[in-house]
Formats: sequence, structure tokens, C-alpha cells
Amino acid sequence: MSERPYVLLSCAMSIDGYIDDASESRLLLSGDADLDRVDEVRAGCDAILVGAVTIRRDNPRLLVRSPARRADRVARGLAPSPARVTLTSRGDLDPAAQFFKAEAPAADDGTRAGAGAGAGDTGRGSRIVYVASPAVHRTRERLGQVADVAEAGDPIDLRLVLGDLASRGIGKLMVEGGGSVHTQFLAAGLADELQLAVAPFFVGDSSAPRFVTDGGFPWNARHPARLAEVSRLGDVALLRYALSGRYPAR
Repeated sequence: MSERPYVLLSCAMSIDGYIDDASESRLLLSGDADLDRVDEVRAGCDAILVGAVTIRRDNPRLLVRSPARRADRVARGLAPSPARVTLTSRGDLDPAAQFFKAEAPAADDGTRAGAGAGAGDTGRGSRIVYVASPAVHRTRERLGQVADVAEAGDPIDLRLVLGDLASRGIGKLMVEGGGSVHTQFLAAGLADELQLAVAPFFVGDSSAPRFVTDGGFPWNARHPARLAEVSRLGDVALLRYALSGRYPAR
């Protein structure tokens, strides 16, 4: 088993690099075609990771939406959706958030999914909260009934997190943000692939969150990332960058 999962970063941003605007409502950056693509990528991963800020701001479910993809996962002996993972320094997350809700059994879409059909949530282990060492005890008191709370160093050590995920059988991890989390993975050189969807508009507000913040990244003007693929989804441009030698050959 590898010492860490294959790490795929996924992000949608505006032309000027913003992943949201500064309003209270969430800015939709992807069209239907790109959302379906993301759903397909999710279905092919073992776990999805987002930061605590994303859980608080967007309250995501992080589930595979397509009934056919869910049924296919169940037929392969998997849960309908990947495990859900988050990072938090303080552990101050709402246990009623969508992230912590048990997944319903796979829907019957008219196809036969094999002996495992109808399987739903696999228990607390399908939601994993990595928390900084000083907050472990209180986080287990707060979230221990709805998630597996794991100590991750002080400050949180991404290598420790990835090593623990590998020990749990996670071979492919999809990181969906937000900006701080993407920055941490990229600055640490712990990303193997970046899938970047560029929406056809500008945000133009410096107070809005960006794709990444300041950091010392391994890929710079002297050592650029390799652009592996460019595709078009309506007016959205999808850029796929190979960030390590683990990127699959095509």
C-alpha cells in the first residue's frame, strides 16, 4: 500500500481567480456539464476532503448524485458515496451539518446493483474529522457520535493525515477546498493532480476568496506544472495539470 493516497485537487474559479464572491449566498461557478463531470470524478474516489470553513459556509453534502454511479459503486462493494473528510484546528463544527448526516441507502433507479444494492452509510468511519492535538478531547465530545475524530498534530500535519487515510484503505483522495486547504496541499507538494474549471466571468472583488492564498509553491516560473489536458464544457474551460509523477499516463 502506498504511504499516501493519490491526491486530486478540484476547484472551480472565475477568470480572475475567485472561488466565490463576498455576498452571503454561494456563487455558482459551474454549469450542469461541469457539475456532472465533478460527480463522475467523485464516484471514482475513495474519499472527499473539504476544510471546516467550507462546511460552515456552504454546508455541502459531498455525495455522489447520479443514481447510476451510486449503484455502480454499490455493485463493486463500496458505499454509494466516498468517505467524507475534513480538517479543523478547533473542532467547532455543527454536528447537525450535512457533512455529518448518514447517507441514505442507494436509490433504486431501475438497475440491478448486485448483492450489495441498497447499502447506505458505513457508520462514523465514513465521516472523518482530523483535528489539531489540543482540541481532540473536546472535539470527540462534540462530534464523536457522528464522526471518527482523529488527532492530526499541532498544527495539523497533512502528511500525518494522508498516512492515516492510507492506513484506512483510501487510495484516491479528492480535495474540493476551500482556498486555505488547496493552498496547504499545494505548498506542501502533496498534490498529484489539479482539475481547474474556469467559469466565463469575472468577480472583481478583492474581499472575495481566491483559489489559493500566498505560499511557496513547488511549481513556479522556473519549474512550471505540466498542463496535461484542456477541454471545453460549454463556456467553462477545464484545465488538468499533472503535478507529480503519479499522474496517470494516457
